[in-house]
Amino acid sequence: MLCLDKINKYYNPGTVNEMCLFEDYSLTVEEGEFVSIVGSNGSGKTSMLNIICGSIGVDSGRILIDGRDITHMPEYKRAGFIGRVYQNPALGTCPDMTILENMSLADTKGKAFDLRRGTDKERISYYQELLSGLGLGLENKLSVKVGSLSGGQRQAMALLMSTMTDIDFLILDEHTAALDPKTADLIMELTDKLVREKKLTTLMVTHNLRYAADYGDRLIMMHEGKNVLDLKGEEKKHTGVEELLSKFNEISIECGN
Repeated sequence: MLCLDKINKYYNPGTVNEMCLFEDYSLTVEEGEFVSIVGSNGSGKTSMLNIICGSIGVDSGRILIDGRDITHMPEYKRAGFIGRVYQNPALGTCPDMTILENMSLADTKGKAFDLRRGTDKERISYYQELLSGLGLGLENKLSVKVGSLSGGQRQAMALLMSTMTDIDFLILDEHTAALDPKTADLIMELTDKLVREKKLTTLMVTHNLRYAADYGDRLIMMHEGKNVLDLKGEEKKHTGVEELLSKFNEISIECGN
């Protein structure tokens, strides 16, 4: 279980440009929940992910995982139990390395490096099996450099690589935003498949209201560092794109836009 307990975060504190992003913000995510998060630019979506992953610190409050306080744990240590896929497909893979080398690198996440020459043949078969599940034919291209793959293929690999080791949380930061609609749909199907198979606790930030409505067990809409909508279960199932768009428009009017 993930708990953000009364998080406070200010930018440029003590200056005329001081801005409060979060004020006593709290959120609890149960084990195994798949949470879709939407909101306008500047609502705090990505900043919340960065706080969870340790990319940015907090001014006060606590971050708890299964009751353990990780508020001051460095980002590289959190990466041992948090997998993250970014908006840019290039950020989740090493372009100058082959598919096999990328898979091997992801396989050693959180482990001691093995500097022996070659790769265990059994692991190669395992990588091919994992890649075949993507349905993109990558299992037959192990010697191909990842930089020559399409954005969709690279994002599929990034998604797979982020979940290869035992992780507690999967963080998806607009991971379909840079893809064409058809490829984005494919990545979302793969995402849902991996999350369900591995029973991963998942937080997905997206600007795509259809994905937010169709995927996940819970839907949160953020605005100015607050949750203005939090839907679960049947209530979430019966909420469609039109209702979400209506809420967006309501907030926009209230803000004078």
